[in-house]
Amino acid sequence: MARYILMAETGADLTPELIARYDVQIVPMHVSFGAQTKDDGAFPPEELFSYYEQTHELPKTSGCSPADFERAFDTVHAKYPDRHILHLAYSAATTCSYQSALIAAEGRDYVTSVDTKQVSAGQALVVLRVAQYLEEHPDCPVEEVVAAAEKFSRTCHMGFFPGDLVYLKAGGRVSNAAYLGAKILSLHPLIEIIDGKLLSTKKYRGKPEKVALKFLQDFVQKHQLRRDLLAFVNAPGLSQEVKDGMLALAKELGFQDILWIPTGCVVSTHSGPGGFGAVGFGPDQ
Repeated sequence: MARYILMAETGADLTPELIARYDVQIVPMHVSFGAQTKDDGAFPPEELFSYYEQTHELPKTSGCSPADFERAFDTVHAKYPDRHILHLAYSAATTCSYQSALIAAEGRDYVTSVDTKQVSAGQALVVLRVAQYLEEHPDCPVEEVVAAAEKFSRTCHMGFFPGDLVYLKAGGRVSNAAYLGAKILSLHPLIEIIDGKLLSTKKYRGKPEKVALKFLQDFVQKHQLRRDLLAFVNAPGLSQEVKDGMLALAKELGFQDILWIPTGCVVSTHSGPGGFGAVGFGPDQ
């Protein structure tokens, strides 16, 4: 990747290993606890859960500001003046980060931003695929790598179950009636990323360990996922039984490379403890 430097927000939930392996530059998103605002990634998600339990107030998340990107762009450019910065952005439909990056890039012709239309582990897998593409095509022009990034974004599919619907209720994303109904009936709403938006597409019923297996079978079939790569996304508190079951089924289904990507503070704020899901790539479009 001699010609390029990849950049993403903390909300991509890239693991330290992937960040180091591909030298990805990370820009912090933010989480506010009342009057106090902290950088996403500067503290563990468990701190969010403790705050909610103590105050019954949900922390608020916010995207990167233009000033955040100005600092990041200038720092990277000073260190790598001959490299082009390729910012693979958190879905523009969910946060201001992409727009902030475009504002900050004005007058900086060494920056290109692409809306991945993905969040969390979905964004992470797009970054991973672009990094691998650049290792194979290190001298490709910007237009070519942007086209590749857009293809990876289109073919990436992510499904996720919130761990505790009380967090969605507290954030105003589900009504009290819907919350009570789901609790009584043991319903688990599946959230999918469609054209950059988080949409509830289906409801599963039962215990998480059974829901996880049925979801994975349905998800792989629905999106005709390629078997070379699969990522599991998990919030703190997910049971080992669910993890072991999903991993065993993924191997049985023939997935070759299986990653675990823990949710950071941004997604955990909306998910609550115990959230889980999967991300993979469908056929090329």
